[in-house]
Amino acid sequence: KKKKIFKSFFSKKIIKDLPFVLTNSQKKVLEEINFDLKSNTRMFRIIQGDVGSGKTIVSLLSIANVKESHYQCALMAPTEILARQHYMLAKKIYEGSNISISFLTGKTPPSEKKEIMESLEKGNIDVVIGTHSLFQKKINFKNLGLIVIDEQHKFGVKQRSDLAKKGGMNCDVLLMSATPIPRTMMLSVYGDMDVSKITEKLKNR
Repeated sequence: KKKKIFKSFFSKKIIKDLPFVLTNSQKKVLEEINFDLKSNTRMFRIIQGDVGSGKTIVSLLSIANVKESHYQCALMAPTEILARQHYMLAKKIYEGSNISISFLTGKTPPSEKKEIMESLEKGNIDVVIGTHSLFQKKINFKNLGLIVIDEQHKFGVKQRSDLAKKGGMNCDVLLMSATPIPRTMMLSVYGDMDVSKITEKLKNR
């Protein structure tokens, strides 16, 4: 794959504006992800951490870096409620940056869906957040560079690979899980995957 080139311009600004300070654990995981994004090897990494440890923030900062390197990103969650939570957080965090975000689920009205699909294909949307609707065959990206999947164990292997195929060789994959996955199961389902752990809880949340 092609290396992603970015100076963390957006993500540094976002970190500065956050109402809390990132934990050392989050900073370390972000560094690991950035290293993968900037390498010639496709990232296949999972972030493990309890609910409230700030996995989503880390993935949204990674998305900002990928946007800076002129690629699109998709963030997928297993339920509409969770997807909407991520979308609201992303809107809040990306406020004031020129990162364009859209929300897409099975309930999106057809006319709006058509508009989103056209914008994704033209490359006018940087980040799309949604449910498994993002897998549909008729949804195409101009240049998908990162897929983030939350609570990935709730999706089938085929669904995951369908989404990854949309990005082709230049598409990195980041999974998030609050449930620790046993090493043996991980190998059988994912093959070789890097694990990042967020071990501290965010303060003042």
